[in-house]
Amino acid sequence: MGDVKALILEGVRKYHQEREGVPEFVPGVTEIWPSGAVLDEEDRLALVESALDLRIAAGTRSRKFESEFARKLKRRKAHLTNSGSSANLLALSALTSPVLEDRRLRPGDEVVTVAAGFPTTVNPILQNGLVPVFVDVDLRTYNTTADRLARAIGPKTRAIVIAHALGNPFEASEIAQLAEDHGLFLIEDNCDAVGSTYDGRLTGSFGDLSTVSFYPAHHLTMGEGGCVLTSNLALARIVESLRDWGRDCWCEPGESNKCLKRFGFQMGELPDGYDHKYIFSHLGYNLKATDLQAALGLSQLSRLDEFVAARRENWRRLREGLDGVPWLLLPEPTPRSEPSWFGFALTVDPQAPFSRAELTEFLEARRIGTRRLFAGNLTRQPAYVDQPYRVSGELTNSDIITRQTLWVGVYPALTHEMLDYVIASIRQFVESPRR
Repeated sequence: MGDVKALILEGVRKYHQEREGVPEFVPGVTEIWPSGAVLDEEDRLALVESALDLRIAAGTRSRKFESEFARKLKRRKAHLTNSGSSANLLALSALTSPVLEDRRLRPGDEVVTVAAGFPTTVNPILQNGLVPVFVDVDLRTYNTTADRLARAIGPKTRAIVIAHALGNPFEASEIAQLAEDHGLFLIEDNCDAVGSTYDGRLTGSFGDLSTVSFYPAHHLTMGEGGCVLTSNLALARIVESLRDWGRDCWCEPGESNKCLKRFGFQMGELPDGYDHKYIFSHLGYNLKATDLQAALGLSQLSRLDEFVAARRENWRRLREGLDGVPWLLLPEPTPRSEPSWFGFALTVDPQAPFSRAELTEFLEARRIGTRRLFAGNLTRQPAYVDQPYRVSGELTNSDIITRQTLWVGVYPALTHEMLDYVIASIRQFVESPRR
């Protein structure tokens, strides 16, 4: 059997080598994506080997990835999920658990967050009957600040949930201290920033909980997938329960009686000795990932440092190449940070003789992919029109982002030739004479 498997995997290796070449870059013809997965021969082998083992649910590879990823991000526990959005839902929902007693979040409690971002950072707040409090961001870093968050805290505030914007860390040390001083939970949405540091410390290690996405656009991919990380073992246990149907049992699928008292529990109004595998202590979900996904994740994880270095180099090349271009506000890393960039943001000056739409159209016509800074000001989105929320201060910059900001890619598959074409195209558009 081992010989057959080895032959299959050798065939897969040959297939990959024959199929995957390095395509020629043709300016204006070759698509320059703003984001995407970077997959190699080892990734293909990992997927096929896992498929041959026919472990179709979460198993040994999932546990191994959780252990290695937690170690990599300096957290005690990691729990794989089926998406980054599910990770955010689990992280926020964990804070509503009755296990937390007086510290639990209850309907009507407020959670401070950022107006300009991705919906799934904010949606779990509303989905749990809580009230988001929106704050504005800076136009250079696209992050909020500790000062803005401090002004937003009110008598009903119980938590802070914010993302590191486009891989650029927010003021994580100051915000973590602010949360501690006010007795608030902090959740870091680290989906765009794996490998970033603030004060020399990895993002995702400051909050009570942090989340990651493994969608193909992100730093590592499993195709779909996500992760919740924490060093708080009580919160980790709640996350696991919520992810796994809400059950109280901690045995892995296929295991039984790991606690040696499977029929020795009495909980709720159940009869004494009810099977612990079927006792449910939370209103949970099934948000698990699979071993096939974890196999790809393990292969990708071995290249994380390489990916992070490429993203930083690509961002630096764009920043230096576009320095001094008029009418464009270029991004800046947050002071004391070293970002693992997700994208390169450009904000068109409202007084510019051209619009964001015109710049976007020009770039897209040249096969240079662009994206908005996600949803822009979420309070302007139709999904939030009738939702309860509070705004702290003005959302002036969030509105500017909605009207004036786009971003282009820095992900590792982009070559210097591609990036130089992006730089030349932007310069050509901005510097062309206009009537």
